[in-house]
Amino acid sequence: MKKIHKSTFFIVVAIIALFAVSTITGFDYFYGDNKTTVVKGVDDIRLGIDIQGGVDVTFAPSGDYDATDDQLDSATEIIKTRLSSLGINDNEIYSDTKSDRIIVRFPWQAGESEYDAEAAVKELGEMAELTFRRGSDYDTDEEGNITPTGEIVLTGADIANADYGYFPDDNGSYEWVVTLDLNTTGKDAFAAATAELAGTGTPISIWMDNTMISAPNVNEAITGGEAQITGDFDENSSKKLANQINSGALPFKMETTSFKTISSTMGEGSLDAIILAALIAFVFIAIYMIVLYKVPGVVAIIGIIGQIAATLAAVTGWFGFMPGSTLTIPGIAGIILAVGMGVDANIITGERIKEEIRSGKSLESAIRVAYKRAFSAILDGNITNVLIAIILMGAFGVPTSFFSKILNKTVFFMFGATTEGVVYSFGFTLLVGVICNFIFGVFASRIMVTSLSKFKGLQNRKLYGGDVK
Repeated sequence: MKKIHKSTFFIVVAIIALFAVSTITGFDYFYGDNKTTVVKGVDDIRLGIDIQGGVDVTFAPSGDYDATDDQLDSATEIIKTRLSSLGINDNEIYSDTKSDRIIVRFPWQAGESEYDAEAAVKELGEMAELTFRRGSDYDTDEEGNITPTGEIVLTGADIANADYGYFPDDNGSYEWVVTLDLNTTGKDAFAAATAELAGTGTPISIWMDNTMISAPNVNEAITGGEAQITGDFDENSSKKLANQINSGALPFKMETTSFKTISSTMGEGSLDAIILAALIAFVFIAIYMIVLYKVPGVVAIIGIIGQIAATLAAVTGWFGFMPGSTLTIPGIAGIILAVGMGVDANIITGERIKEEIRSGKSLESAIRVAYKRAFSAILDGNITNVLIAIILMGAFGVPTSFFSKILNKTVFFMFGATTEGVVYSFGFTLLVGVICNFIFGVFASRIMVTSLSKFKGLQNRKLYGGDVK
């Protein structure tokens, strides 16, 4: 702790303050009419159906297509994954196999004031079928509509993974492409087709429904199970297509048969009431901590502000390595519970500092020993919440999520897959809040208290809860 200087406190406070401000306001800029968001703020948080309302949409196979139960189940899981990739964790999805339809309910986008159900449906991505076909032939009807006629070589179901990148073409220049890894059935079918068409001048065209996105010629047989989609791509369009394929190319084309708006279950103004109640509670907690623990109490409040800011940053998608999440009423409850754990951690530490000072230790020694001895108790209490949060996220997250993959194989495999966004939101905010509690409520607080204790005017033992002797 000798490396901690007086200025360290101000550095830590400045970092927390800048972080909190950036979390609240975000940062974006305009180039002409195009808005680019660099850092998302609280206005970019997607609120759950229970707070803001949303859309109810019904999808069905296009035309007279008779989907099997397995295909409907597959399409349902694909839509769940697409919603998750968009950070929409608060959703309800039902598969009605008797009527060949899928019902989806999800919240509005952040900041929407004019609710357009049709526009909201488009956010899910194209309900299109990806196909690879022999040749690039197609028919055109009287209205100019195109229908591909080539024999299907691959469908989206044959693709294991898709990615995008900037690679050199045959002419030595670079272009954006989408790379594909095929599964076993896709690998065999693609190897047979490319072996037959190699050197014939007949391309394998790639279609999203009736739109041809690429038609590369086949120069040689491709047997390694890898392929590339080339075309008029830029970074955004190649990334979008790769994400859509990864989210799941649908086994058949779907169309929207109906959509309607959903009113928020909590009613308008519920979020404002929750925020006001939280602010009032925070003021009382701040007064309590400062009166009872003095300097450690002030530091505790600064740490809690950092914890709340970091939790909101995780919800907005502020951190580049993790996507954002939908915020529901249970999600807000998770934040509050984590803050409560943060307050509890600081109370444990504050009481430890009092005990060490009263036992006769010097101020520096008392702070060092108090944080060391309090850590085990704080760890035990928070580990319990971490386990609960992981179980909730695994049980109620989409099947492709990290915790779901682990728990569904070992614990929940007998129950089947389920997605309940409101419960997932609670687990998400609780887990993030607990992790942030260690960062701000334990480590940052220890640094700040130690730094303040080096000021001569703040070395009075009474300012740390000790008795003056």
